[in-house]
Amino acid sequence: MSTVVAIAGSGLAELTCAWLLAGRGHRVRPAADAPAAGARPLLLTGPTLELLGSLWGDGLLHGTWRLDHRQVRWGTGERPTRFAQPARVVDGAVLAARMRERLATALGPSAGTARWVVTARSPDGPGSRLTAGRRHLLAGTAPLRSGTDERTALLDTTALGWLQLTPLGAGRCLVQAMVPGPAEDPTALLTRLLAASGLGRVLRHAPRAAAAVPAAPRLHHTPALSPGDLTPAGRITVGAGAIRFDPLSGTGTAQALRTAVLAAAVIDADAGGAPVAPLCRHLTDRLRAAFAEHLATCAALYGSALTSVAWQDELDAARLGSPAPGRAVAPV
Repeated sequence: MSTVVAIAGSGLAELTCAWLLAGRGHRVRPAADAPAAGARPLLLTGPTLELLGSLWGDGLLHGTWRLDHRQVRWGTGERPTRFAQPARVVDGAVLAARMRERLATALGPSAGTARWVVTARSPDGPGSRLTAGRRHLLAGTAPLRSGTDERTALLDTTALGWLQLTPLGAGRCLVQAMVPGPAEDPTALLTRLLAASGLGRVLRHAPRAAAAVPAAPRLHHTPALSPGDLTPAGRITVGAGAIRFDPLSGTGTAQALRTAVLAAAVIDADAGGAPVAPLCRHLTDRLRAAFAEHLATCAALYGSALTSVAWQDELDAARLGSPAPGRAVAPV
């Protein structure tokens, strides 16, 4: 039996859920708004590329920049290690636009009242989210020096955080850094980190402008609500609205796509007559388990390299903020 599903936005997870549901014969009503404008560079590595291909097939990444290697110095006293890591640098806005175009060819009539709403927008009410820390990601772009290897991403650590340079092609580079809290002057701080790490040597100059955005792992407390719980339609939150991973993991996009797979499975099973409340609990527990595992990984990874006093609160948040399935944790 088919179900009417309203898709509330045009993010990668929302579009992927719509694509999966349309392929299973459900009546999908896409969002009226277009994908957000402005470049959003994403680094997609092997597992994410495999998942994206398995869900959408070929062609979405045509013309994107290819990387072959990654060089990492994790810990201020360590030597850098270079290893093969095939990856693609994509513009998230372009990728979403391509998904939207492909989805349009698969949609049929969607008349009727929606039984489910799928959204990546996370409500901001009290207790709606669990956030493990206060760290922020700084990001800007800068030109590479002539002759720099544009197929290798570089990652280094300083006492204040990690720093990564991701070539974008055409002599440009995405410069990102993670710091343990908000930054009043992201551009100046990014310049300081470049000098401290030594990675600034491969740039013609530091970024002229930079942004700082919250980047601590985050989990929505109730990502799935059955129809009738709060509103006539059920709601499933996907993407970063449901769960956000630390950018260093390199699996954030893959996790966003997995939330779309889970959401589509819940809606499909509900349409087949399965009891809906256990389905929503199962989705919630799956995300809580993934969040707990991710925080444990963050605690071990950051604890091995970022040992300054500035990072102690972040390490404590990773060690203590892990929610077990079925157990509520006070939001940070």
